Amino acid sequence: MKTGVWKFSCFVAFAAGVHGAEFNVATNGNDSNPGTPAAPLRTIQRAADLAQPGDVITVHAGVYRERVSPPRGGESDAKRIVYQAAPGERVVITGSEGVTNWVKVQDDVWKVTLPNSFFGVFNPYTNLIHGDWFNPLGRPHHTGAAYLNGKWLTEAATLQDVLKPVGTTALWSSQVDQTNTTIWAQFKNVNPNRQRVEINVRQTVFYPKKTGINYITVRGFTLEDAATQWAPPTAEQIGLIGPHWSKGWIIESNVVRYSICSGISLGKYGDQWDNTSANTAEGYVETIERAFTNGWTRENIGHHIVRDNTISHCEQAGIVGSLGAAFSTITGNTIHDIHVLNWFSGAEMAGIKLHGAIDVQICHNHIYHTCLGLWLDWMAQGTRVSGNLFHDNGRDVFVEVDHGPFLFDNNLLLSPASLADNSQGGAYVHNLFAGTLDVYGFDARQTPFLKAHSTAIAGFHDNPRGDDRYYNNLFVRRSDLSRYDHAPLPVWMAGNVFLDGAKPSKFEKNPLVETNFNPALRLVKKANGWWLQFKFDKAWTRERRRPLVITALLGKAIIPNLPYEQPDGAPIQIATDYFGRPRNEANPAPGPFANPGNGLVTLEVWR
Repeated sequence: MKTGVWKFSCFVAFAAGVHGAEFNVATNGNDSNPGTPAAPLRTIQRAADLAQPGDVITVHAGVYRERVSPPRGGESDAKRIVYQAAPGERVVITGSEGVTNWVKVQDDVWKVTLPNSFFGVFNPYTNLIHGDWFNPLGRPHHTGAAYLNGKWLTEAATLQDVLKPVGTTALWSSQVDQTNTTIWAQFKNVNPNRQRVEINVRQTVFYPKKTGINYITVRGFTLEDAATQWAPPTAEQIGLIGPHWSKGWIIESNVVRYSICSGISLGKYGDQWDNTSANTAEGYVETIERAFTNGWTRENIGHHIVRDNTISHCEQAGIVGSLGAAFSTITGNTIHDIHVLNWFSGAEMAGIKLHGAIDVQICHNHIYHTCLGLWLDWMAQGTRVSGNLFHDNGRDVFVEVDHGPFLFDNNLLLSPASLADNSQGGAYVHNLFAGTLDVYGFDARQTPFLKAHSTAIAGFHDNPRGDDRYYNNLFVRRSDLSRYDHAPLPVWMAGNVFLDGAKPSKFEKNPLVETNFNPALRLVKKANGWWLQFKFDKAWTRERRRPLVITALLGKAIIPNLPYEQPDGAPIQIATDYFGRPRNEANPAPGPFANPGNGLVTLEVWR
């Protein structure tokens, strides 16, 4: 987490902690046991079958090779069903199975042959990745995977590629007939029978088969190795873990890693109409309309909390959600190595990719080494993105065909490309932009805007440029706000500082431009955390007086005609900084830090 005193509220709800029975699970248990500490159960699924609202399932150290599908949830936030790793114990729930009996083929190539019955009803090596907005790049891809000592190998395009000498990446391939599944893999200078070799066998790890399984907590596990399918916004979005169109889950303090497509899914149910659209805006509007008949309301869906997890090595998204993430909070997570192997492509890849992020609070996350850090696509309304650290991404943020109001404040956007704006109704306040800003032109798609704090559609509108607000930001080098100069909708800009070649827009009166000021911007990883080096000048505050940014200053997003406010309707004021420290309300300093100092300073921005 970041250092400093936290004062900004992310609207995180805390359960009252009313519990009933406790079921213990251990690797030396037996599913005929009662689940006491002295006589634990053997599988988490057996505990799930027994647990009732208010119960706690405590899982003890070990590796559990199973899919957990809760048959029921809790009754309320105060009467949940809690799944937790025993404090201080490492508990792994995995979608893979260990494989031995490898036979050497030639050089570093080995193969294993398994009966198809080994996989049960789901065989990842016959399951091709497919779906709306998916691009296989001219070759097939399976949801299966092979792992050597916990790290995945790369699926080859053909078996002949596996039979070649090992290159920079070890490869695997598979063939399935009516009886057997055969896997070939490269193990350079390694005998796989003497190492830990695993293969995917389960599509997911912790995911209900039914919708409407509410108020579940999942805490403290390592969740890994899932054969997940592509998760477009039009289809059921099965992640390595997810609530499956439910309400009120808490997913916290877990390690979520090695999902072929998505890690945590807060997404949609599936129905017979999905995965058949022509990849058009009209097709997704029909998806939204069907969602209403499946209970997409504030009362039934969303309100999840995803906090303090480490999410990595997913080739589509770290967190994905179409419609089902509404009213949720995503906070304190570290998300990295998302879609960096480029096995396939499409239009749904990001550290966090959300459709319908209504009143979603995305705050205090660390997102790096991804193709795209955060993608808010359609209906980001009432969304707040605050105090996040983005760096070393292909791009930090993309906002697509949203009408607002949505707010970005106190963020560090340090990648070479900071923001792509194909929306209206955005407010950008007290951020540090170190990369480019790409401002799109007119987008003719008719996309929805909503009634305040609701899923109810108020209307549809196309997407002209403008209706954005930029207050009290720091822009460095590549940033260029002049791209807004010909926007057809109004733009409001004031109190920004432009350094080392960054360019203001004509809409900013009397901008503060420091052309020859070298900010010496650098982010450094040390043993005890991530440190930002930056050169500040106190004169920026003395030379310009800046207003405290509040709801009244931001006004209303034009198309929905709605103010910038908190999810409960209370007004907003940006009175604290990246660390949660109070600002000088009479004349706040520009950028994410209330009291950055003077000259070259070094700040610990994540630990």
